[in-house]
Order: sequence, then C-alpha cells, then structure tokens
Amino acid sequence: MSGPIAATSVPASTDALRAADLNELLGHSFTCWDNERRQLSRQLHDSVGSSLTALTMHLGLLMQKMPPEPALQERATQMKNLLHTVIETNRKMQHQLWNDKLEFLGVRVALGELVTQFGEEHKISARASLPEEEPCCPRSHHVVLLRVLEEGLNNIAAHAQASAVEVIVDDNDDEIMLTVKDNGVGPGGQAIDGQGKHGLRVLRERAAYLGGTVTLAAGSGGGSVLTVVLPKPAV
Repeated sequence: MSGPIAATSVPASTDALRAADLNELLGHSFTCWDNERRQLSRQLHDSVGSSLTALTMHLGLLMQKMPPEPALQERATQMKNLLHTVIETNRKMQHQLWNDKLEFLGVRVALGELVTQFGEEHKISARASLPEEEPCCPRSHHVVLLRVLEEGLNNIAAHAQASAVEVIVDDNDDEIMLTVKDNGVGPGGQAIDGQGKHGLRVLRERAAYLGGTVTLAAGSGGGSVLTVVLPKPAV
C-alpha cells in the first residue's frame, strides 16, 4: 500500500513573481480607473453642462417675451429653479468623479479648497496647514493624497459627529505625508486598521503600490487620525 502523497510546494520565486505581476496589474487598473473618471467628468462638463447652460439662456429669453400672466410666470420660474438644481447636481457629479483643480491649479490648491468647501457645507471648523510651495512629487502621488482626503472627509461627515477637522500636509525631500484629524467619536467599534472598509482598503492598496502606507487610528485626545505617507521616487 502506497504512502500519503507529499504536498507540492510552490517555490518562493514563483510567489514573488506572481505578487509582482499582481502589483503591476493593480497599478494599471488604478491608472485606467482614474483616466475613465477624468474622461467622464469632462464629458459631463463639455456636453451636459454646456447644454444645460444653453437651456438656461433660452429660458431666460422666453421669460422676457412671455405675457405677464402669473400662472405662466410661476411655471417658468419653477422650470428655471429646476434647471439650476440640475446644473448644480451635474457640477457636483463632475467634482466627485474628478477634481480638475488637481491638474489646472495643483494639488495644494485642490486640497485646500476641498477642506474649505467641506467646512462650509457641513458647518464645522475645517482648517488646512499646507506647504508654502507646490509639493514636488509625481501626479500619481497627488491623486492618492486627494483621494485619501476625500475618503477621510466623507467618513467624518457620515460617522464622526465632529465639530472640527484639521488637515496637515508635511512635505520633505524623502516623503510627503497627509494627516486628517477630527474631534469626533473616534473609530469606536470599528477596527483601527480599517479592515472591512472597502474605501480605505482601496486607498491602502493605492498607497502600497507607490511604496507608501495608509493608517487609521484613534487620536490621543479623542477623535480619529487618518494618515497617508508616500515616499518620493529617487531623482
């Protein structure tokens, strides 16, 4: 009677090659995803946005020519308000898909304006401490910084019950670090490392592809601290 069949082991070199291949595929997927989001955002701006703006202008001209009947004027006003709502919704969708300020004004302006808008929209104190100069790192780093900030602010709005948010960007020769702090309820029963949080897991993988890390921890004085650290490529 023959003995048990020995389990075949996979060489470590094979595992390493597979990991490298998957890592390269992941990076390619991130790039394609970003390009598709940027393209869709531009289509919304160039096609839908332009059409809505033209409709608003035509409606304004029609309202000037309409007889002064209250019922007609009221209906036209309702249509105008509805158009403005659709235009604003389209603008927000464009911004959520892709922040054009990242390309045209730089990551420093994009991060700062995002923090300001968040504070105004949610009526809480939001402060950003940013470098005086535009950070010198690849565009891929800028995208990850912006995505981490967006995810952090979205989580604060949804779960933190915070009254203050502070965003700090530290830029040096070797790495760039972004920290999002709040004074809310903290991670609570959630896992400190964010396991199970798909948004945070994706960000962690994006940072890892660039050699960096994303961490979520309880703040020393309460609240939560979300941090991304990205090493700068050697010149």
